[in-house]
Amino acid sequence: MSNATAVAPASQTPRSLRLLTCNLQVGIHTSAYHHYLTRSWQHLLPHPKRQGRLDLIGDMLRGYDIVGLQEVDGGSFRSGHVNQVEYLATRAEFPHYYQQLNRNLGRVAQHSNGLLSRLTPRQIDEYRLPGTLPGRGAIHARFGDGPDALHLVVAHLALGHRARTRQLDYLSELIQPLRHVVVMGDLNCTPDQINAHQRFCHALPLHPVAMPLSYPAWQPRRALDHILISDALHAERFEVLDRLFSDHLPVAVDIQLPTACLRSMPNDNAAS
Repeated sequence: MSNATAVAPASQTPRSLRLLTCNLQVGIHTSAYHHYLTRSWQHLLPHPKRQGRLDLIGDMLRGYDIVGLQEVDGGSFRSGHVNQVEYLATRAEFPHYYQQLNRNLGRVAQHSNGLLSRLTPRQIDEYRLPGTLPGRGAIHARFGDGPDALHLVVAHLALGHRARTRQLDYLSELIQPLRHVVVMGDLNCTPDQINAHQRFCHALPLHPVAMPLSYPAWQPRRALDHILISDALHAERFEVLDRLFSDHLPVAVDIQLPTACLRSMPNDNAAS
């Protein structure tokens, strides 16, 4: 985990956390299907407005405690050599951030996942998810110690059904022994498809909530971006943010941490 700023000490970990997940599409503004063709060059070349869009995203992220990012660039030619995870952490004043490089195209592109956190993680692991094509990954952050620690996974799953099923199997093994779990990210599948995956639902008993529609951003018809929480946690509200930063809309939730989970965490955590 990298530090963008110093961690401010606090007397206790906040009971309520604001979580957000967002597929940034490396900062490409997409508001119609034909933009996938006409703006496809932005996946390889820099754009003068990309930096200003990052500033707007960073300002939005200030209101959250933990953020999961997908399709961010780790600092290549197309992003103006800006590590977008680090930049957003600094802009939004997150004391901790982590970048997972999933597909390394050298100086051209650095396809990555990202995690921003105001809480101090005790451990960070990253995983390469199985699939025919390499380049999908997951970040696993642990907050606290022991069986009541909070575990948060940021993932970006494959488009294809077969590869995605293998990836959900992989995540199922990871989260099976854990109690307080959040899985967030662009999972590229609908709630019905997640509920049909018995192994995953057995590993992560879910609250029966309807995730908001998040894709495509300009006319949402499908719920592909998820914040899935185990039944040991309590969600106060789910919402989709009407912000056209990419081809996905950000999804947010407020969660309440149970007392046992709070006790597992050190007293150096502070969330705004």
